[in-house]
Amino acid sequence: MSNNKSFSGGISQRYALALLELSNEANKTDEYVSSLSNFLKIYHSDNNLKNYIKNPTNTNKSQKEVFEKILNVMNADKIIKNFFFILINKKRIFFVSEIIEEFLKLVSHKKGEISANLYSSKQIDNKTISEIEKEISENVKGTIKLKSEIDESLIGGVVLQIGSLMIDTSIKNKLANYKKVLLES
Repeated sequence: MSNNKSFSGGISQRYALALLELSNEANKTDEYVSSLSNFLKIYHSDNNLKNYIKNPTNTNKSQKEVFEKILNVMNADKIIKNFFFILINKKRIFFVSEIIEEFLKLVSHKKGEISANLYSSKQIDNKTISEIEKEISENVKGTIKLKSEIDESLIGGVVLQIGSLMIDTSIKNKLANYKKVLLES
């Protein structure tokens, strides 16, 4: 199993690096980040698309037709279209999500951004996330990009993870601490 992870990781990184080079040469990195982020949102929200991409019985021709339609609706430029078609031709389209995520990480790293995860019991609006990013960025003297996720088991509060640093202000954690103190008494 771990060999498969490293195999797909190696593939993802190679294709992501190639795409990063192409985006730099075309001076369209920000445009590609926007396009590919939009594609990822579609991919993660549409199980039919995900299943279609993961289905090995689909022919290259049918996959190209489907992606042609999706990419035209997205107004993707020629390089992005060709990139998807190469993935289809090389039978690497199964890794499209991992490749795009790796590309986004590379661009983020190149810009000096630090990625962090913010877990909350409820959806946090974009304005609040931006304010949190700004506050943390000032404190760590770097640019923080938060990825917000919902974890209903937290009951309330938030958990912020920046690399190996974790700040846990959740009610779940506080209850666990109270329980520990009571058991020790």
